[in-house]
Amino acid sequence: MSAASKRRLKIGVMGSASGPQTLDPVAREKARLLGEQIGKRGHIFLNGACPGIPHEAMLAAKEAGAWTIGISPAFSEKEHVEEYESPLGHDIILFTGQGFMERDILNIRSSDGIVIVSGGVGTLNELTVAYDEGRAIGVVTNSGGISNAIPHVIVELCRRTIPPNMVFDDDPVRLMDKLEEVIEKYPMPIHEDGRVIDRKFCRRGDWWCSDQGSRG
Repeated sequence: MSAASKRRLKIGVMGSASGPQTLDPVAREKARLLGEQIGKRGHIFLNGACPGIPHEAMLAAKEAGAWTIGISPAFSEKEHVEEYESPLGHDIILFTGQGFMERDILNIRSSDGIVIVSGGVGTLNELTVAYDEGRAIGVVTNSGGISNAIPHVIVELCRRTIPPNMVFDDDPVRLMDKLEEVIEKYPMPIHEDGRVIDRKFCRRGDWWCSDQGSRG
């Protein structure tokens, strides 16, 4: 077992909160298997306190013993439930009052690694923020939505590189194995790291130094 799997990681789960993807039985089942794995491995589960696919994962994580944190876009519990029509049930919900976009950034920066299940435009936004900031990213492939299109977006459309701390698998168990490994191998960036702020030289010798044209 890796060193990463011996400590409690904060795993952010991101995916479709609304729309037809939330009704896909394959996506829902993969989300539940993912949540179950997070709980069984003793990690902390984090999402945007939203309904849909991330909520399915949260329920399974909680059943498996995970401590669950929701980061809500709402100002209060009342707004969370009545305006955003979002569920309760996490061990802790943080009410940011910052709306969806700013909430997404807090989700990512609060996670040691994120996992994408299915997903639409909002999830694509979370993906690009995590990519730019050098977070470890796991993608549950064949889960619908953007899950199988991510390499196309990054490589063919954006002309960037799939970083070594981005992993793919259609089996949530194998994906979590891979994610734990890359979280351990590639520590989260600091502001002196060129993955966050461009530099003309490398200070840490990380993967991006060998292909600076593909950073961010």
